[in-house]
Amino acid sequence: SIEVVCIESQVNITMSANDTGFQAALEEAKQGFQEGGVPIGACLVAADGTILGRGHNMRVQKNSAILHGETSALENAGRLPASAYKGSTMYTTLSPCHMCTGACILYKVSRVVMGENNTFVGGEDLLRHHGIEVVNLKNAECEQLMRDFIAEHPEDWYEDIGEDK
Repeated sequence: SIEVVCIESQVNITMSANDTGFQAALEEAKQGFQEGGVPIGACLVAADGTILGRGHNMRVQKNSAILHGETSALENAGRLPASAYKGSTMYTTLSPCHMCTGACILYKVSRVVMGENNTFVGGEDLLRHHGIEVVNLKNAECEQLMRDFIAEHPEDWYEDIGEDK
């Protein structure tokens, strides 16, 4: 469990890998791995704790250019009014890439809770710059899932993050 103190709003928030939103994201990542896809899962949770949408990276499975975990969760949430995102949290098993960072900024997600950023560091600084709280759970299970996938499918991983290797 990691305790995060948000000084600007004077609110103490305790985030942990046991949070329902994070557990849903991790389940999604595992499902993606079982399907042979990039094991990144995400779950969008409203301020009141309601799960709005969840999903996992589907680039390999659907031959998609943009279905990352976070964009899949947003897609599965469906069309929502802007007010639905106020106070929301995007749980994701990995630091969000710049595309997914942009989606979180666009929809004014309030907080991004990631499983880990040792295997990839995305747009964390950009999220913070836009006033979005960023929490890293440093979850060993998420990291191992990514390390296993990268070792088994390096070409799919580098394609996913837009790199030639």
